[in-house]
Amino acid sequence: MNKLLAAPLLAGAVTALALVPTGSAGAAPGATGRYIVVLADGVAPEAAATQARGLGAAVTHVYGHALKGYSATMTEAAAKRLAADPRVASVGPDGTASISAQALPTGIDRVDAELSPTARINGVDERVNVDVAVIDTGVDLDHPDLNVYTAGAKNCSTGRSADDGNGHGTHVAGTVGALDNAVGAVGVAPGARIWPVRVLNNQGSGAWSDIICGIDYVTAHAAEIEVANMSLGGTGTDDGNCGRTNNDTLHQAICRSVAAGVTYAVAAGNETDNAAAHVPAAYDEVITVSALADFNGQPGGGAAATCRADVDDTFADFSNYGADVDLIAPGVCIYSTWKGAGYNSISGTSMASPHVAGGAALYKATHPTAGPAAVKSALQAAGTTNWTWPSEDPDGIQEKLLNVAAF
Repeated sequence: MNKLLAAPLLAGAVTALALVPTGSAGAAPGATGRYIVVLADGVAPEAAATQARGLGAAVTHVYGHALKGYSATMTEAAAKRLAADPRVASVGPDGTASISAQALPTGIDRVDAELSPTARINGVDERVNVDVAVIDTGVDLDHPDLNVYTAGAKNCSTGRSADDGNGHGTHVAGTVGALDNAVGAVGVAPGARIWPVRVLNNQGSGAWSDIICGIDYVTAHAAEIEVANMSLGGTGTDDGNCGRTNNDTLHQAICRSVAAGVTYAVAAGNETDNAAAHVPAAYDEVITVSALADFNGQPGGGAAATCRADVDDTFADFSNYGADVDLIAPGVCIYSTWKGAGYNSISGTSMASPHVAGGAALYKATHPTAGPAAVKSALQAAGTTNWTWPSEDPDGIQEKLLNVAAF
C-alpha cells in the first residue's frame, strides 16, 4: 500500500481554520518540504525520529499522545524512503493554518459594495486610492486588516497617541475600508487610507473643543483628505446660518471644513428622536445617516435577528429620524474590525454612517473634483427605496438606502 499521502481533504463546514498545503510529495526532486509522519502501532516516536535524522530530515516536533509520530522537513526522496519503512504508517505533507476566510459583512452586501467596479471586492488586495478621516475614539494603528495612515494620525483627546482604546473608531474604520485580503472583514472602499483622528476618550466621550480640534486638523489637510466620518453627537440645532446666529462653534468649524472640500458623513443618533435636535446630525452641510436593521444582506425581510432583537429590512428601532436624514444604511449587527487586531459585531447609527463614508470615498476616487454637495447628491441619486417602509420610521419620509453598485 502506498503510504505517501496527498494533501488532506476536509469534509463539511470549516468555520475557524483553513488548511493550505505548503509542502507536498509532488515537489521537484531534491526540493525540501514539510511532512507529517504517522508511525505504525508499537513504534516509539523518539526512535523513529532518530532514524529520520539519519535520512537528512530535520525533525520539528515529536508526537506521543494525540498522534504517534513526528513532523520534519525533508526531501521528496527521503519522504519516499520513510513511506516504504515498515515502521511508518503514512507520510503526508504539512500545511499552514490561518484565520477564517474573509467575511462579506451583511452591510457591505446590502449596499452592493461587492458589485462596485471601484471597490473590486474579489479577495485580492487592490486598494482604493482615497483618504478618509475617522474622527472618533482613534483607530487601532497596527490592525492588519486596515490601511492606517499613521503619519496622518492626530490625538485631540486623552492618552499619548491616536491608538484606539475603545474599539468604536476601529469598527467605523473597518466598515469604511477594511482590506480585501481574503481574511477578516472587508469594507465599502477596501484599502482606503484611514487617517485616525482621536477626539473621544476610551469611554467614548469628549468635549466639543476636542472634536473641533479634530475637524481643524482635517481641514488643515483638506488637500489630502476627501471624506470624514463622525459617528458621534450631542444635543443642539441648526440655525441655518452655519452656527453664526446661535454661536455654534462646532457648526462653524464643519462649515469651513466642508467649504474646504471635505465631505462629512455623520450618524443620525440612537435616541429614537428627531435628528433636528442633535448635532452634527442636524447640520445641512453634512450627510446624515439613519440605520437600517438588516440581518442577511438582502432585501425582502424575513431573516432571523442575530446579535440584537429587531425586524429584518426595517428602520432600526433605535434610530433617529426626520427631514435632516439624507440616507439610510445598515446599522444593526454590523461585523467589522475592532481594537487589538480583532473583530466585533455591534449596532448603531454609528455603524450606518461609515457605510456612507465608504460610498463617498468610492465616488471621490473616480470623481476627484466633486465637491461635498455633489457627492451627497450622487449618493442620494444612486440610492434605492428597496427596503420595508413604513416600519419604525415615524417621519413619513422614506430615505434612500445607500447603494454603491455603480460607483
